[in-house]
Amino acid sequence: MNIATTVAIPTRQELVVRAAAMFEHLRANADACEAGNKVPDETIALFQAAGFFKILQPRRFGGYEMDVETFYDVQMKVAEGCMSSAWVLGVVAVHNWQLALFSPEAQDDVWAQDPTTLISSSYMPKAQVSRVEGGYRISGRWGFSSGVDHCQWAFLGGLVPDAETGVPDFVTFLVPREDFIVHHCWNTIGLGGTGSHDVEVKDAFVPTHRTHRSKDGFAATNPGAKSNPGPLYKLPFGQVFVRAVSSSSIGALQGALDHFVANGAKRKSNNTGASSTGDPDVQVLVAETQSAIDEMKAVLFRNFAVLNECARAGEQADIDTRLRFRFQSAQIAGRCGELITRMYHLGGADGIARGNLIARTFCDIHTGRTHVANNPNAVGRNIGNFMLGGANTDNFI
Repeated sequence: MNIATTVAIPTRQELVVRAAAMFEHLRANADACEAGNKVPDETIALFQAAGFFKILQPRRFGGYEMDVETFYDVQMKVAEGCMSSAWVLGVVAVHNWQLALFSPEAQDDVWAQDPTTLISSSYMPKAQVSRVEGGYRISGRWGFSSGVDHCQWAFLGGLVPDAETGVPDFVTFLVPREDFIVHHCWNTIGLGGTGSHDVEVKDAFVPTHRTHRSKDGFAATNPGAKSNPGPLYKLPFGQVFVRAVSSSSIGALQGALDHFVANGAKRKSNNTGASSTGDPDVQVLVAETQSAIDEMKAVLFRNFAVLNECARAGEQADIDTRLRFRFQSAQIAGRCGELITRMYHLGGADGIARGNLIARTFCDIHTGRTHVANNPNAVGRNIGNFMLGGANTDNFI
């Protein structure tokens, strides 16, 4: 299938402008998004109409096949209005990139009839797997499948012994909606709108072509390489996916900072009557936060400029570089969490009400920090060990 000739591809700036235009809608629907444990259908429809799910999708299916910097730029702009919406956009739309790594037959299974079909995921290796002729049978229950109510397929994780080495390899299984049950159990203090419910599979058959091995994602030896030969699909999986769950924190922090500055100019202490604008702690926090946001974005775009250059040359960045970039992504949510915590404290008691933007962002960013990809400790131990002469133990880079 090839419908690339029918698609007009917008510029990066045009897509960011489209995201910025959604700001009022996202803010106005934030309460409903959180209370309903789901990004509103109207918001997903706006993302579809704006082409956000096409940014990383192959052109042969009507996608834009643009660079990942464009995608994360759009995601961060969306997060300024609503982090839950940006989180779902990030993890669901990045699946359009991963599906391009699967065999062409799997891509056709999902997109041949409807290229706007969406995929959710839960990569935790929960699958109970048995090999059968033509593929596998899997069962299990997975948690944290963000945006699953909007999706007709799911990527689900499991471990399968490698045919060559016998060592267990992480495998992603692509499963259609009729083969899994959604358990609506998401009830959290942050990122409530992501609707990251559990999914359950009971003895479903998954043909071999609907699987993707982590070793292929690491080495860029993916089954989809022949049908999608562009440099976008030569990037390491472990570098692309992790940014989908860290970058929304940067945008959410920017949105909170803008709100804090706008309201700080008006706020006066209930006890002393002093203006917040004259508080040295507030002044320093505002400066540090804006500087940190600028730095985190600069590192994000710098890192992918390096990875893109390697991909265009048909090469892979060395392990040292990939480990460093992976660690920098894992630090994002924690850094944003420290800054939003200070902002929350300096906002005073007026900011503790439910629905307060700073309070919501505080909860959202700290909830995002709990994602395994946003935990810098394990990544840091591995990179430190590697720098000190030990072996790298992480292929998710």
